[in-house]
Amino acid sequence: MTIKVGDKIPAGMFTMMGAEGPTGISTSEIFDGKKVVLFAVPGAFTPTCSVSHLPGFVVHVDDIKAKGVDTVACMSVNDVFVVDAWGKASNAEHLLMLADGNADFTTAIGLTFDGTGFGMGTRSQRFAMVVDNGVVSLLNVDQAALEGSSAEAILAAL
Repeated sequence: MTIKVGDKIPAGMFTMMGAEGPTGISTSEIFDGKKVVLFAVPGAFTPTCSVSHLPGFVVHVDDIKAKGVDTVACMSVNDVFVVDAWGKASNAEHLLMLADGNADFTTAIGLTFDGTGFGMGTRSQRFAMVVDNGVVSLLNVDQAALEGSSAEAILAAL
């Protein structure tokens, strides 16, 4: 079942790079009591994700936070080392870079896609959501091109 507006974010874990190396962070730590923009990409270092999707949020993170958002987080179904390297290479230090290495969270919210034809395995669809205190208040899932999940689309919706 695909998550929808009004649904609570399921309990789960992500991995992020901490000062001492890889560390877990729970969905409750990220979403409880906060307003969060979470956007997901099919893969770190992939063309659209690296040229348009992530850079849009890097450029607009302050504008988004000025609309009352506490955290802007980027999630990818990659290992934490790749996600961390991609964040550093993209100047994304003001974003929370989250690895969903085994696609557990992506599967739990019903937004996977099969990328085996590209040698990528199970990945996340490209989407962005606004989450208010753990409840989805906006969900934009792109069907083809980068559209509703762009930083500009989210900023306009806030």
